[in-house]
Amino acid sequence: MIKVGILTASDRGHTGERADESGKVIAKTLSEIGAEVVDYVVVPDERSIISSHLKRMADEQGIVLVLTTGGTGFSPRDITPEATLDVIDRQVPGIPEAMRAKSLQITPRAMLSRAVSGIRNKTLIINLPGSPKAVQECLEVILPVIPHAVEILTGQTGECARK
Repeated sequence: MIKVGILTASDRGHTGERADESGKVIAKTLSEIGAEVVDYVVVPDERSIISSHLKRMADEQGIVLVLTTGGTGFSPRDITPEATLDVIDRQVPGIPEAMRAKSLQITPRAMLSRAVSGIRNKTLIINLPGSPKAVQECLEVILPVIPHAVEILTGQTGECARK
């Protein structure tokens, strides 16, 4: 069972002015693969608040996978990648690269994504876009490798070679 945390970065979502559809897409999609969402927060686009929640999920709750949605664009308030970089120990550039590559087949705007991914202790943190459609498209790209990534990260396996 993969323990998951979801963090939605949205000023309007945090105040209740907008429903968090992207976070719901993440929760629904992950439940279909047997993952358990143990924490789900909607926070304002504030770097320190985002970082604080990422640390809490990783360090205090033992969550092995944190997916963020929102805050990866060009708006002055879009700071989720910076907040993520503040807390990770090692980057995992292949994940956002794969998401952008697939998304570029759908829209040239995908190249504007600033999403990052990385590891904090034994937690994998991945930034997803803010739109429900883009979240679903990106999850389709990364979900096949998530179980193996978590197994390696948590020491359940050390083998990456294919047989």
